[in-house]
Amino acid sequence: MAVNFAKYQVQSLLGVCDEEVLKRWGMKQFLVVLMLAVAWSASTPANAQTAAGGQTIKGPDERFKTDILVVVAHPDDEGGVTPYLARAIYDEHKKVAVVFATRGGSGGNDYSREHGPALADIREQEARAACAKLGITNVWFLDGKDTASQNVLNSLANWGHGANLESLVRIIRLIRPEVIISWLPGIFIGENHGDHQAAGVLATEAFDMANDPTAFPSQVAGASKRLEVYLEDLTPWQPKKLYFFSDADDQKQFAGTGPAYSVKEISPSQKKPYWRLAMDAATPHLTQFPTEIHQLTAMNDEQLNKFMDDPQHQWWAEPMTLIFGKAAVAGKPTDDVLANLAAGPALLHRKEEIDRHANSKDPWVTIGGPWFYYSAFYKVHALDLKTAEIPEIEIRAGTNLLVPIVIGHAKNEATEVTIAWRAPPGWKIARGEGKFLLPAESRTDLSVEFLTPESNKEELKNGNAEVVGVTVSEGGKSIADIRLKILLKASALPQ
Repeated sequence: MAVNFAKYQVQSLLGVCDEEVLKRWGMKQFLVVLMLAVAWSASTPANAQTAAGGQTIKGPDERFKTDILVVVAHPDDEGGVTPYLARAIYDEHKKVAVVFATRGGSGGNDYSREHGPALADIREQEARAACAKLGITNVWFLDGKDTASQNVLNSLANWGHGANLESLVRIIRLIRPEVIISWLPGIFIGENHGDHQAAGVLATEAFDMANDPTAFPSQVAGASKRLEVYLEDLTPWQPKKLYFFSDADDQKQFAGTGPAYSVKEISPSQKKPYWRLAMDAATPHLTQFPTEIHQLTAMNDEQLNKFMDDPQHQWWAEPMTLIFGKAAVAGKPTDDVLANLAAGPALLHRKEEIDRHANSKDPWVTIGGPWFYYSAFYKVHALDLKTAEIPEIEIRAGTNLLVPIVIGHAKNEATEVTIAWRAPPGWKIARGEGKFLLPAESRTDLSVEFLTPESNKEELKNGNAEVVGVTVSEGGKSIADIRLKILLKASALPQ
């Protein structure tokens, strides 16, 4: 309709252009008007619908419609999944967008002298350049603050959880992704960055909220006046699938939790293995990996292949597993990421019992902190994710380990408990043992703090994880025995 209307304009111009009109306008002015009419017709959105009276109703901005949205914490985090993204972009012709929750200003700079906000500016440019190497141009940054810890609650607090969740929901409603991929919200020995976990938390919450018309209602308030500055005229949107990837040291534990893809497979269109396409895309991140990037870019293809075949140097697991989170369409967890996107709806339930201790008539004890948070988070968002058999974490040797504890009271009454501990040789208790009188409430949070032994790098190089224990008793009767598996490292993020 828009094209026909433009043709009518052009034909009308030609029709009135008799000799007298051309003399009055001049040929040059006439050609300018003609070109403007043609340009107007070409710029009219293809999805605009023209009514009989000639008015148009505009649809969403199709420039931003997305197949896959990647939600990560820091510039360079996208590299954790770029072998799969290269497959999706080059050989399945899918459109990918990336959201970075922070700009990485608290990270290190191994390339130049800048730190803090200046480093954040640099890392943003590195991320945009890295994404552009894969043809990803739709890149957004939230306002989260880079937070160096392993505690997801620290990150969520420092980020401004609510404001950044609102921003992420807005982006999802704008770009309408079919699939979201993010960091795994869980605690495993590895880098275990709290910001990585927080990105997965926000992605999960936004997956559930983007289609809820009561969530951030100003975004989906409907049509409004032309210069409206508060109401956004977006529409609710339900992504179809949610997947995760992890920074855990042991990637084999996720086998079978979702679709797996070979990073060594050759791209039919690019004639290179997917790991090579991903590695090439990582080269702008010089502030983070200057030595590795310079080393790898100086190698020829034969040297590169030999280097990446060495298990000590592999940047990605082979195969790469994307951990299935949930889906709004029917299908199996191990189905291809892009399978069944047009299938019928799945049964998405929130689990009925959020707190399994809510109606307990007996006292109860469990590990607290982020572990306790995730036990509720998975239930609220109907996630059936793998967890460590024994809660685990790695910390730097010689630092203090905090074991958070949640104690539930039987009848909201004051009670006295006794806390005892056990740990490997060389460990010491800093605080938290003995008898404690707890106030009259439904739940009390406290902690036991251990001092870990100092060790040198060689002693820690091949060290194994060890288990510490905390026993809580009431009236001489043990209520619970909490265990936490610890791997001591020469260097690790603060707990």
